[in-house]
Amino acid sequence: MVAGQAGAEVVLTEPAVVAFLDHRPLFPGHVLVVPRDHHETLPDLPAELIDPLFGAVRRLAAAVTVALDAHGSFVALNNVVSQSIPHLHVHVVPRRRKDGLRGFFWPRQRYQSPEAMAEVAAAIRAALG
Repeated sequence: MVAGQAGAEVVLTEPAVVAFLDHRPLFPGHVLVVPRDHHETLPDLPAELIDPLFGAVRRLAAAVTVALDAHGSFVALNNVVSQSIPHLHVHVVPRRRKDGLRGFFWPRQRYQSPEAMAEVAAAIRAALG
């Protein structure tokens, strides 16, 4: 796999894109969507990969909402500043009203167990169809 740690819970795999659960999610279901080929920032992304990447982001924004019975989703992409790894990645985070997320300063949390993480990944995969 291009990005992520060993044992990452993959929720989507396509020829140009892969998506997996963030190991330190804002909320369960926080997904990272990445191009398989290395591109450090959005401006580095070739035009022919925009539709595959953001098509996957669009579908995952809907899937995490359905899978986790959320009210909506938050989609974010950092370029250089606050970019934790030098590989383009888009965050798709399920949101609920009054979930405590304010602005761009939020606490991170871990899954309660590998099984809990696997359950969330399975729910998102199922919602993707």
